[in-house]
Amino acid sequence: MNRLVHLAQAPKRRRAEAAAPRAGLKRGLASSPEPEPAAAPRTHDPERTMAGILEVALREFADKGLSGARIDEIAAATRTSKRMIYYYFGSKEGLYLAVLEHSYREMRRIEGELTLDNLPPLDALRRLVEFTFDHHATHEDYIRIVMNENIARGKYLAQSQIIQALNVPAISAIERLYARGLAEGVFREGLDPVDIHASISALAFFNVSNQYSFGQIFKRDPSAPAARAMRRANVAEMVVRFVRR
Repeated sequence: MNRLVHLAQAPKRRRAEAAAPRAGLKRGLASSPEPEPAAAPRTHDPERTMAGILEVALREFADKGLSGARIDEIAAATRTSKRMIYYYFGSKEGLYLAVLEHSYREMRRIEGELTLDNLPPLDALRRLVEFTFDHHATHEDYIRIVMNENIARGKYLAQSQIIQALNVPAISAIERLYARGLAEGVFREGLDPVDIHASISALAFFNVSNQYSFGQIFKRDPSAPAARAMRRANVAEMVVRFVRR
């Protein structure tokens, strides 16, 4: 009798034993963690990184000067590191010079898009003056860092290998404009293109560099829209009358 019971139960035990490993495998699969997704690859764009550093450094140097600016603050604002900044620019002074050069480069790049050669000489001259005035009025950090460099008597610009080349197109554009005006009989003779450039720069620069002292002394706000528009028109007219025959 016992033997018959044992034989009857054997197929059930074999089926249970066969099912056990499969159940264990299912439990193991269910309990194992899902694989983590691969991390997105980090992008490395040196030009973009350097551009971001230059932008923040311009504000820092314009506000505090070379001696007061802090590389730590520039690194924090750009989410980089002091080590990376020194890798790209060599030193704090190297970064300062790079900012100066970049500021002049951007000024000349935008100026080069004016296509003055396509305008009559008097219109082109007025357009150049208005552009310079508008650029300086909307780029106070540029004015402030140039002021800081003049306080340093041009010490760091003197170390630049490219600053003169960056400014050649500005003088070349005025030389071509002045030559066309002479040929058409609308400009007076005997003027120096560099002096014309200096006159335009001085009149546009002062409105930003001295706005706070001028405003306190005369109780006027040179940055007010009406005052700025009037000054812009007057500066353009002064330069045109100076050059016009």
